[in-house]
Amino acid sequence: MLQTTKRPDSAVSIIGAGIAGAWQALLFAQAGHAVTLHERGDAAMTESTSHWAGGMLAPWCEAEVAEPVISRLGLRSLDIWRRELPDTPFNGSLVVAHPRERNDFERFAAMTEGHRRLDAAALAELEPSLEGRFRDALFFPAEGHVEPRRVLPKLHERIRAAGGTIRFSSDVTAADLDGLVIDCRGLAARDAQPELRGVKGEMILIETSEVQLARPVRLIHPRWPLYVIPREAGLFMLGATSIEAEDTGVSVRSALELLGAAYAVHPAFGEARIVEFGSGLRPAFPDNLPRIAVRDRNIAVNGLYRHGFLIAPALAELTLQYVERGQIDNEVMQCA
Repeated sequence: MLQTTKRPDSAVSIIGAGIAGAWQALLFAQAGHAVTLHERGDAAMTESTSHWAGGMLAPWCEAEVAEPVISRLGLRSLDIWRRELPDTPFNGSLVVAHPRERNDFERFAAMTEGHRRLDAAALAELEPSLEGRFRDALFFPAEGHVEPRRVLPKLHERIRAAGGTIRFSSDVTAADLDGLVIDCRGLAARDAQPELRGVKGEMILIETSEVQLARPVRLIHPRWPLYVIPREAGLFMLGATSIEAEDTGVSVRSALELLGAAYAVHPAFGEARIVEFGSGLRPAFPDNLPRIAVRDRNIAVNGLYRHGFLIAPALAELTLQYVERGQIDNEVMQCA
């Protein structure tokens, strides 16, 4: 699977400080490279796709619909998350369903690994707020989750601590920079990768003190898996749709489904306060698989689709291994 060539060492410029670019910058800076990370937005990162992400680190759950390469990259990424940010919550995730989705629930169980089935009593012991809500659940104990709006600043701090420089409000392209350039611009890179498309993912942030959850809960849904992710201070993120559209905002239909999913998990969510609606456009290639494209001194890392937080660390590791040792992962990398 791996071929070997040699690449010279150099300073590294990385474009895009979202989850893909942040992990590239961190691993390259830790390896001793002179890293400059450019971001066209400001430090709040509200224009970034990562700002609207769920932050699920769930390679076993994603195996139900994703290609095996996503599971491989995701499993490797879990190790990197644990190594670099050891306070990352890895207390598992739950999958539940109501009786009308029973067949889909059993299909999900058959197509995934790394879980154990909980009966109603065991589920209630794990998540007391769900007592009496479901007759059983699938528990994936090794999965985790992060809060994107909190973890991105942490990654940026780690980059600076490793000697890297971050320049916000720096709208550059590879043609503007010398040396090795790693392009992590997402959809903004369509000037160089026109086959990219945007897949809209919508979310709603709600607040309630009536429900306590320690881990994400996925509810089996006829069209897509919907999940409730606990945040700090009584906040919960509801997500996430996958819509082949590049408009922004949340549609009425999606809002009803997301809010309905929360209510189906626990009726107390019906009294929750809506804090925020939003959506992000995930960059995807036609096959929905990530790609590291190498052309001379330019490397483009893109197409992370709905798996950005799950696979970004492993993609950064592969890029670093290529630059330092010439290793090529043929399943992910394309060299012109």
